[in-house]
This record gives sequence, structure tokens and C-alpha cells, in this order.
Amino acid sequence: MTFLACPVNAMDVLVPLQINALNGTDVRIPCAFTSCYKLDPSKFAMNWTYQETSNSTEEMFMTYKNKITPLKSSRFGDRVVFSGNLEKNDLTITISDVQLTDEGIYNCYVRNPPDRILGHGTIQFVVLTELPPPRDSTIAVAIGASVGGILALLILSMVVVKCIRRHKNQELISDEQKMEEEGKADGEGGTEEATKQP
Repeated sequence: MTFLACPVNAMDVLVPLQINALNGTDVRIPCAFTSCYKLDPSKFAMNWTYQETSNSTEEMFMTYKNKITPLKSSRFGDRVVFSGNLEKNDLTITISDVQLTDEGIYNCYVRNPPDRILGHGTIQFVVLTELPPPRDSTIAVAIGASVGGILALLILSMVVVKCIRRHKNQELISDEQKMEEEGKADGEGGTEEATKQP
């Protein structure tokens, strides 16, 4: 007889940390779990709860014990449905016509015997009244263009200054060469005159 070795912390509940939803839309809130043990519908248990804040009391609005059962809730009415797949360990729910009052913390609890651990995932649900504006790329382009233009002008001015300095240095060098040549010419003329005199 063989036994499958299973670590002590055999269950992991996988949820997003935060979901942003637009007011009035339909939104899926995913929850899945991994376990060493195959889900046995007769032993498996699941609960979804809602909290306004982390200090608030949890309000259960969906459960599973032999079957999925949405619980009567004045908050959600019949707007919450199970949209997961138990065979794939998917416990996702869908909230239709999201309201501002739906904002809060959603808890997904899972028990999958013979796993001894009660799995738990927490999701922060944020309801938006309007979509955040798209990032305006024209501002970024304008800033980039102005910075690029300033850099180009700076480089151009440095090149011009360097050229002017180089030109001045060349003028100084040529002036010095002329003076040296004139000095040599004067010296040569002086020696010629000195040799001509008796």
C-alpha cells in the first residue's frame, strides 16, 4: 500500500490583492485553490464573506455544503452568482451591476478534507465612479521634445564655442609663426649687412 506524501501546509488559496471595478458594471472576483487532495463534493466546504472594513463583522453571502447556495443579503440581493468550476478548484463569483456600497473586503474560505488547513484569501474591492483618465502621452512627448531641444542647443553652443576657441588658437599660432618668420628674416638681413661691411 502506498501513501501520497503531502506537506503540512498543503493548501494555497489564490486571489488578487485588489480589484478595481467601475460602478454599474459586472465584475468577476476570482478565487482558486491548490491542494494535494482531489476535491470531494461530499466533504468540501466554501464560504464567501463581505466586510466593509477590516474591523467590521463578516457577512456571509455564499456558501457550499454539498451544493452552491447564495444566501439572502440585503446588500447584494440576487446580484451575486457562482461563476467558477469546482472540478478545476475555481471558486470565482460574479457581481452584476456593481454598486458603490459593494466596495470593501471579500473573503474566500476553503476547506478540502483531508487537508486540515482552512484556506483563506482576502481581496480588497474598490468601486470607481469613472475610469481613471488614460495617461496623456502628448505631455510626455512635449516634455521630451523640450528637454531634447535644450540638450541639442546646449551641445550646439558647446560645439560653436569650441570651434571659436580653436579658430582663435589657430589665429594666435599663425600670428606667432608670422612674428617668428619676420624675426628670422630680420636676423638674416642683419647678418647679410654685417658681412657686406668691410
